[in-house]
Amino acid sequence: MTTPFSLGRYVLDFEEIDRSRLAVVGGKGANLGELARIDGIHVPAGYCVTTDAFRRTMADAPSLDDRLDRLSRLGPDDRDAIAALSAEIREVVERIPVPDDVAEAITRPLARLNEKTAYAVRSSATAEDSPTASFAGQHDTYLNVVGPAAILEHVRSCWASLFTERAVTYRLRNGFDHRKVTMAVVVQRMVAPDASGILFTADPVTSNRKVSSVEAGFGLGEALVSGLVNADVYKVRDGEVVDRTVGAKHLAILASPDGGTRRQAIEPESQRRPALTDAQVVRLTRLGRRIEAHFGRPQDIEWCLVDGDFQIVQSRPITTLFPIPEAGDGGDHVYVSVGHQQMMTDPMKPLGLSVWQLTTPRPMAEAGGRLFVDVTAGLASPAGRDALLETLGRSDPLIKDALETVLDRGDFVPQPPEDGAGGPPAGGAPAPVETDPAIVEELIARSRASLAAVGRDIKRKHGSDLFDFILEDLQELQRLLFEPRSLQVIVAAMEAAWWLNRELRTWLGEENAADVLTQSVPDNVTSEMGLALLDVADAIRPHPEVVAFLRDVEDDDFLDRLPELAGGREARDAIRAYLDKYGMRCVGEIDITRPRWSERPTTLVPVILGNIDNAEPGAGRRRFEHGRQEARKKEQELLERLRALPDGERKADETKAMIDRLRTFAGYREYPKYFKVSRYFLYKRALLEEADRLVRAGALRDREDVFYLRFQEFHDAVRTGQVDDGLIRRRKQEFGAYQALTPPRVLTSDGEAVAGSYRRQDVPADALAGLPVSAGTVEGRARVILDMTEADLEADDILVTAYTDPSWSPVFVRIKGLVTEVGGLMTHGAVIAREYGLPAVVGVEHATRLIRDGQRIRVNGTNGYVEILP
Repeated sequence: MTTPFSLGRYVLDFEEIDRSRLAVVGGKGANLGELARIDGIHVPAGYCVTTDAFRRTMADAPSLDDRLDRLSRLGPDDRDAIAALSAEIREVVERIPVPDDVAEAITRPLARLNEKTAYAVRSSATAEDSPTASFAGQHDTYLNVVGPAAILEHVRSCWASLFTERAVTYRLRNGFDHRKVTMAVVVQRMVAPDASGILFTADPVTSNRKVSSVEAGFGLGEALVSGLVNADVYKVRDGEVVDRTVGAKHLAILASPDGGTRRQAIEPESQRRPALTDAQVVRLTRLGRRIEAHFGRPQDIEWCLVDGDFQIVQSRPITTLFPIPEAGDGGDHVYVSVGHQQMMTDPMKPLGLSVWQLTTPRPMAEAGGRLFVDVTAGLASPAGRDALLETLGRSDPLIKDALETVLDRGDFVPQPPEDGAGGPPAGGAPAPVETDPAIVEELIARSRASLAAVGRDIKRKHGSDLFDFILEDLQELQRLLFEPRSLQVIVAAMEAAWWLNRELRTWLGEENAADVLTQSVPDNVTSEMGLALLDVADAIRPHPEVVAFLRDVEDDDFLDRLPELAGGREARDAIRAYLDKYGMRCVGEIDITRPRWSERPTTLVPVILGNIDNAEPGAGRRRFEHGRQEARKKEQELLERLRALPDGERKADETKAMIDRLRTFAGYREYPKYFKVSRYFLYKRALLEEADRLVRAGALRDREDVFYLRFQEFHDAVRTGQVDDGLIRRRKQEFGAYQALTPPRVLTSDGEAVAGSYRRQDVPADALAGLPVSAGTVEGRARVILDMTEADLEADDILVTAYTDPSWSPVFVRIKGLVTEVGGLMTHGAVIAREYGLPAVVGVEHATRLIRDGQRIRVNGTNGYVEILP
């Protein structure tokens, strides 16, 4: 490790440290220096061994360079290699002699502080305790260290802990460069506490920023951190303990007179005694609020109670809280996740967020790289509340239940606004429309013509003219998406399905009748997309040299190399024809920055090969025809049963009219999004040309850096020829942190993530409840897959994943059932599952964690639950 180092000071007292010294004293050291500056906050005395001391010592270990190079080439899942190499590096670090001048600097303050006193020696890496990555528990801490020699030894052990297997993996997962992260060490006077623990200034379970959570136990806090005892847990809101759980504390960890720590059993009569009084808990949380105000964000605080006085030994940001949308008015707000409606719960980059916001007429708030709709006014209005809950309940019952939880508490949603805002949507429901296939044909033709016009016109636009053109065309896109005739058709199909399910359940006891009746409906571009990839497989299957070539494909330029092979030209033409029609699609396609299939065609190769291996020639046409026949048979069966009932002819006639309406209009449901992402792809290609110009001009490092600019910021960069590189770096770091967060379905302005539940009595014990979206029951092998490119599926498989958007439909032709964590009755995955006749249950909370890959499961898509079989 031959990086040049400063010959500055090797030790700084806490009083000399603030956040500006992060690179010198690390996250823990910087935070302790800040804590020592807050009035009323007591911090045990100590000092920090700076990163200069670390770099000076490591400069004498050139053998580290090669090992660090090798470490940097590993991925976070290379566990065996990480374990072996990190152990080598730790051994090297622990053997390096500390230079005399560094050793003297490290031990000199002990004479002033009393070298016979015991100290805590804590690692303080430069990347830890940051707003986006806490590194909590990744590096080592040593307690009750006595004497200069022991202090020096444990400082070196802290340096070595920079390369523990867990710390290396954490850095790899969070994108930190091993060479740029150095280690400082905190040396802090030990205290002998009566009690200690952790204070979270926001509830770590619900994320509510107005609720503090205190965990407390006797003696040193290590008993709590290591899980040796059950802590007392207190919840505090508005200066009052609102919840209290006293744990059974069988032992305490205390400082040993000879150094280190020892365990001491607690007398039985004291095990259930609270470690703190309510008054002490409230006093502690007030100190926590003072610390939180100083740092400007919720904090995870380590504290000790010594002779009735609270001593603060550490504070770090809570990095697991989901951010709160900015409202600006200080009032109470309730937000619903857009991602759970759009089947895209991953974070979006700033350009993607801003383009989506420009597309939708409804204001959307941002938090954690996701979009949310503020439904507060709708909940506050009696007229709007029922319509809102009914609409969201049909889409996602968990969202509805979470909103009802907020309403039932009665302590959050404001009164209806005086101006009447927040009632039912303006204009009410769309007017009825006649059942006429020509209407769908006209809507599709109009959208195609509009898309073709944009494709021609955008090629002539450059610079600021391009951005003005896109802004103007986004208005046209909005008009097409929300054109009354289009909405009438979509609503007509949904209402027909609801009518059929409701009336046929009443008349015949038939559950979810519409599911079979929507198989192989005409004009469904998403289901056609999955079947069309079977046709691509048919074109490639006769050419074994091409098939063999595709099994080893890694680069996206493989299409250009195909003509060199026997049958390669036919294969290339088949794939390109598919991409011409569907290449604008991809996973997470509502984010314009996501790589499209046309940009990354290797994404489709595993799916094509799976179709070649597992499907017979002509499977696409046969599958569509089979679905059509199944729907026809179901229709005839239902009508015959209805005619046998009292007033049966009338019931049959009404049902026949609704079936015709459903099959005429249901397929169109998929077209508006298809045309939207098609337009997005035209925008993206033109915008990337502008990014390339900025790269050539030297204003931008990489063309995709513009994804971290909002649309207007990108426009400004093109207009001025200047890009804020620091802003892009910060946005990249924020995006990396957002990827680790799970967005809630419902979020309040207090930061509370409100969870819903199904509250059903018809689910078997130990079954996982969800929403039934495609009828039928099926058993098979669970394949837990989060990335479509890893979808190595066979005919007996049931796909279990977080969510499915239209890009997953090519995979649906190879599975027998579907389970997702997110979804609703009318989301794309549910629509395609019904069309393909796949039993499906969506909205199964934590399905990808509770179901293991390879397990046998039973999916009940009629009643909405999943059973894990022996």
